[in-house]
Formats: sequence, structure tokens, C-alpha cells
Amino acid sequence: MNDNTKDKTPNELITLLKGHRVFLQTHNFPDPDAISSAFGLQQYLKYYGVDSTICYVGSIDRFNTRKMMDTFGITLFSYDEIDDMLAEDYIVHVDCQKPNANTSDLPGDEIACVDHHPIFIETEDYRYKDIRITGACASIVASYYQTTDTPIDRQVATCLAYGIKMDTDDLIRGVTQLDLDMMSYLFQHADWTLLSSMYNSTIEFQDLSAYGAAIENVEVFGDVGFSYIPFECPNSLVAIISDFILSLDVVDLAVVFSVNASGIKFSVRSEKTNVDAGKLVRNALDGYGSGGGHAAMAGGFISNSELLKLGAGYTGKIKELFMTALKSFS
Repeated sequence: MNDNTKDKTPNELITLLKGHRVFLQTHNFPDPDAISSAFGLQQYLKYYGVDSTICYVGSIDRFNTRKMMDTFGITLFSYDEIDDMLAEDYIVHVDCQKPNANTSDLPGDEIACVDHHPIFIETEDYRYKDIRITGACASIVASYYQTTDTPIDRQVATCLAYGIKMDTDDLIRGVTQLDLDMMSYLFQHADWTLLSSMYNSTIEFQDLSAYGAAIENVEVFGDVGFSYIPFECPNSLVAIISDFILSLDVVDLAVVFSVNASGIKFSVRSEKTNVDAGKLVRNALDGYGSGGGHAAMAGGFISNSELLKLGAGYTGKIKELFMTALKSFS
């Protein structure tokens, strides 16, 4: 099996889910692409008589993500708010897949997966699997509407377009033909005035301290930029700051890491054609933590217990781990 695997059709997903209680589970701490994909899939299934609940583990910790939910009328439930999920309930993983570290194991039966991330560990647990390497998972969900001639609501189309634009950095990062085709398709149905308004007031005042720490702690080795945020900040903000560090004219690869209550969160961005960010972070953290993602963008995590292995000067050790892992891409 390769990374571009589409085992069944959307209609087969509907048949599989009918008659069951269904949860659409995003990756932990969901971002706009995960939320738009889950929302788009929820409305698609609803059109064919399958009701579902969107759920996640973690928190919604960015202003622009909460704004997105309010704008498009999206309801998500933290797993902490769900006290009656049963083993026989069906779970569809959206923008995530097991057994990745950012996908928590919930009590339900993980029956299906719709995702755009590379497969690092094979699993035969899914009875429906649509995993295609694209810039955004929202593009895969949008294709369900297009290929089945399913009517798409204006709100849904706008939301999916927003998910694509956010995860591809306005169609310049990790873009595939499917992303371009789906933006063309959604262009006919979306509210572009509403979409443009989503880009206003997206930075919160308290974010400035994280930007300040990242700037103060930036170090560049060749074309590799490292930055350390020595206090807890939202996972999604770490990702945004890694994009910010990558925008420096001397940086082609950015590694940003931040302390949180349970360990160290990493975000990696690569513009180097010979360096796959997902493979880099996985190799660098091997034996200490976990990581993965796309060629251009990836994330990782080291728990507090594993962090002890790195010793007191762990920030320097982390940089060494990444610089050593980079040698395998030479």
C-alpha cells in the first residue's frame, strides 16, 4: 500500500455508517483544516441521512479558529464533554490517523479514516480508508461533493475553501493538483467576501509575548533556524511562529519548540527540496519522542518524562539532534 490510497468510494462510507452512532474525530488541538474537513464531511453525511458528532481531544486555542467556528456555525465537542461514547459507536478519523501521537485513542470503533498525511505505520483496522497526499484534507472532503454531484451549501463551500487556504498557506505550500481543482470547484459556490473577512484580526494581543520570545531566542546555523519559546503557548501558535521564522531571508528550514504542561511541542517547516520535514522530525526525536507530517510542515512532541533523558541543557541537545538528523538528507 502506498501513501495515496483510496480504498473505497464516498457512497461506501455512507453505507458503512448508516444505522450507527457516528463520531468524526479530528486530530488533537484541531486547526482550521481539521475543523473545516470534519464540518464538510458532517454536512455531506447528513445529506445522505447519516447524523454525526464532531469531537476532539485537547482544546480550541486560537482566536481565528474560534472565529471560524462562530462564522460557519460549527459545533465541536471536546471528548471531556462526551460521557456516553460506547465501544460499538463508530469513529471516523478526519485529518488524522492511528496510531499517530496526535490522535488519541477513544472508546469507539475506529472504522474509517479520511486524511492527507503520509502513512508512517500501516494499520488494517479501518474498513474505509481515503488517505491521499494533498495540501489540505479539506480538498479530499470537497471532492466528495464534486464527484458525487452532491449539492454543497454556501457556508460549507466557504468553510472548505478557508481550510484549504490555511493549510496550504494560500496555495503556496504542499499544493497538489487536487487542491487546485477543488479551489476552482469551490470558487463557484463559496462566499468570497465572507472568506476574505476571516483574515481580519487573527492575532491576539497575548500572542505578542510568544513572538517576542521567539525573536529573542532565534539562532541560525547555515540555513537552519531554531527558536525556543520558554513558556506555554497554544500548539497552533507554535506552528504560526515556525512559519514566521521560515520567512527570514536566511532560513530554509525552521524548527520551533515550546514548553507546555506535559513536555515540549515542536513545529518544523521546510523549504529545502531535499529535506522532508515529517521524516526529519521523526528521525530527530527517535528514542525521545514522536513526530511526523508532510514534506513541508510537521510537528513533534517530547514528554516531560522523556525530556529527562536530554538533561538540563536540553535546548542545546535538541538542536544537536536535528542537525545530526539533517545529515541523512545530504
